[in-house]
Amino acid sequence: MDDLTPDPGELDPIEKSSIDELRALQIERLRWSLNHAYENVDHYRRAFDAAGVHPDDCRELTDLSRFPFTVKADLRDNYPFGMFAVPREQISRIHASSGTTGKPTVVGYTAGDLAIWSHVMARSIRAAGGRRGHILHNAYGYGLFTGGLGAHYGAEELGCTVVPVSGGMTERQVQLITDFRPDIIMVTPSYMLNIIDEMERQGLDPRGTSLKVGIFGAEPWTNDMRFEMEQRLDMHAVDIYGLSEVMGPGIASECVETKDGLHIWEDHFYPEIIDPFTGEVLPDGSEGELVFTSLTKQAMPVIRYRTRDLTKLLPGTARLMRRMEKITGRSDDMIILRGVNLFPTQIEELILRTPELSPHFQCVLTRQGRMDDLTVLVERREAAPMVQAIDAGRALRHHIKATIGVTVAVDVVDPDTVERSVGKMRRIVDKRNAR
Repeated sequence: MDDLTPDPGELDPIEKSSIDELRALQIERLRWSLNHAYENVDHYRRAFDAAGVHPDDCRELTDLSRFPFTVKADLRDNYPFGMFAVPREQISRIHASSGTTGKPTVVGYTAGDLAIWSHVMARSIRAAGGRRGHILHNAYGYGLFTGGLGAHYGAEELGCTVVPVSGGMTERQVQLITDFRPDIIMVTPSYMLNIIDEMERQGLDPRGTSLKVGIFGAEPWTNDMRFEMEQRLDMHAVDIYGLSEVMGPGIASECVETKDGLHIWEDHFYPEIIDPFTGEVLPDGSEGELVFTSLTKQAMPVIRYRTRDLTKLLPGTARLMRRMEKITGRSDDMIILRGVNLFPTQIEELILRTPELSPHFQCVLTRQGRMDDLTVLVERREAAPMVQAIDAGRALRHHIKATIGVTVAVDVVDPDTVERSVGKMRRIVDKRNAR
């Protein structure tokens, strides 16, 4: 794989500044953001007043812990535009994320917000190995989902040539990768697996493509998945993080030269880690729930937004800003099975260490009486005979019991049996309330 370490002269000044300079900028921007939210959003004025705090009470970064959290329900309760801090006429674009309650969470952007989003997204692509003049194949979905347009405008800001393919039409994805010879692909990791499988079905060698970097996000994925991607494609597999409520993709990115966690662009997004049960702020290095406060958003500032993503904060390495570990899971994706907590990523790690089994799997929850049961539905690899794959499934069941401490069933099925997705993969299928 190519060495894509950037020249220091290509970095933004803040990426090379001192910790003292960064912290001074953060407190200045934090105080502005708190005041902006308090003065212009009824929800924040009521929430701050109820908690007995005022923006002027924030004199240093640690004072942020005195302010109330924002949760997804707050956004839904103020649907559609109640969280906006500027008149609707100043909103240049609206995005929304799907929700299970029937109401999506709506986010708005001023022209200034879009410029900042494009800039941090360009910074992320550059950190991942993208360069001016690279061809970037964008297979994130376009529309209300923030992934497609966020990646698109960031890539153009960096100076890339963008191929706006969006998701779906997997055969066409392969054709365009073959014909246009892109340097970079941006897509969810689960859909990248579909593209690789389609290449192999067409008799193409995935390691022979022009791709130098895959920038994967929008769902948790493991370092074992990284190894799988890099081995099958002979390219760098780099993680990117974002969520629509805070901005979209581009809040944090791995650096291609280290791939040791995602550097958070702390000049725009201030992170905290809290105990997900008590809300207590935890010191760096502790695992807990990730919380973000926006520092520069005009249209829709977010104060202490609880992401539900579980990770830890670590010192910076390739950049000044702190890193977050790869997301291990979401607190609302955690499966509690007979008193044992487990995440789909833990299952994924064990599957990827089993040569006969493919990364295409789902966790199916059912209930017999008062007892919950979990079945891991997993495909065998094309080259593995079913007899060997079933033996591997028995071994997987043993490894899950030995490492996670819970008994599950494993159902090994033929290739192309497990549901495919062109966006975020549905890893958990809950049939416990099915009639």
